[in-house]
Amino acid sequence: MNKSRKFAALIVINVLLLVFGSLAHAQIEDETEGLYIERPQVFTVGFVGGANFCQVDGDSYAGYHKAGLNIGGIGYARIYRRVALSFELLYSQKGARSNDVRYSPLDSASLITKYNINLNYAEIPLMINYFDKRKSHFGLGMSYNRLVTSTETMESLPASTMDFTKYPFRKDSYDLVASAQMHIWKGLFFNIRFQYAMVPVRTMSPPALARAQKQFNNLWTVRLMYLFI
Repeated sequence: MNKSRKFAALIVINVLLLVFGSLAHAQIEDETEGLYIERPQVFTVGFVGGANFCQVDGDSYAGYHKAGLNIGGIGYARIYRRVALSFELLYSQKGARSNDVRYSPLDSASLITKYNINLNYAEIPLMINYFDKRKSHFGLGMSYNRLVTSTETMESLPASTMDFTKYPFRKDSYDLVASAQMHIWKGLFFNIRFQYAMVPVRTMSPPALARAQKQFNNLWTVRLMYLFI
């Protein structure tokens, strides 16, 4: 079984555990504010799914042209009437993409026609969230990322090859995260999120393709979230 399949199986197992765990929630004081209006409880779990729109700061390109999956499970632990900690287990695809034709930074006789970075992560965001009376909420925190697989490809004129294995991406990285969730209906929420790498995801970059040695993941995420509340 390859790494991607092992990680997908891990997500399924953990999401199932979160769902069953929600059946054993603890009761708290009765109130009509915050996340738990219909049924006050300490722990709440659910599913999230959507898309990342990404770029890698430090390459020769700009724009959130790379799209990838962002799927997994989420759980909340209430610590005060309108404040809750959240944790997630995600499969998250990041990277960069460009179809713009441009000259190589090192060789004005070479044209780069396509360039792609594909980074697949197991991701665990931890956040603190503040809720309003309608259950919409805003969160801040950080995310741990473990790189599962990575690929980097380039097409050029005239055709050339490059050994990208000389420029590996870090296996472990950390992001700052800001997230807003708007309550739509019952347990359904719309989520938009911004993430930026706290440490470089790579410290040695291909000189023919990058404008800096250090590179950082930079992305927006749009998702739907369903909580069992």
